[in-house]
Amino acid sequence: MSRIGKKPIVLPESVKVEILGRDIKISGTKGELVYKLNKGINVKEEDKNILIETANEDRKSAQLFGLTRTLLANMVHGVSEGFEKKLEFHGVGYRANIEATTLMMQLGFSHPIKYTPCEGIEIKVEKNVITVSGIDKQLVGQTAAEIREFKKPEPYKGKGIRYVGEKVRRKAGKVAAKAA
Repeated sequence: MSRIGKKPIVLPESVKVEILGRDIKISGTKGELVYKLNKGINVKEEDKNILIETANEDRKSAQLFGLTRTLLANMVHGVSEGFEKKLEFHGVGYRANIEATTLMMQLGFSHPIKYTPCEGIEIKVEKNVITVSGIDKQLVGQTAAEIREFKKPEPYKGKGIRYVGEKVRRKAGKVAAKAA
């Protein structure tokens, strides 16, 4: 049995939970999210806490026990505080800006790259940092990964889009290899 699944999820004052059959609706100051429970998992609310239980002791329920608790905890965090990923781009002539809701990027190609985010995702650009924010952790991470995919950081000069704080392993070029 999962140790993570046994821990209760503490609800902040601004978060409300509705259990509607197999659906759990979590709403807060930033918005609301809905999660559909899997069979074999039960959820109940007690004293501003959410408790997760397994209905039976089969293998599938045990596997989903900790996962369900983590997903619900992420939803509570998302509707109360939100999630954010920051990407930075490096390269001569690389730039990005927002036009209406579309992210426009010049990344060294012959054409600009246009990216329209999903509903519920907000993108901001400041100098060379792109900030992706929203209430759904999975959607924020997926959007950041899709933006990074346009121009991954290359190992020779380090140009491209990377997460803030990401280390890019640099390789020696042909000239440096011949000198050694």
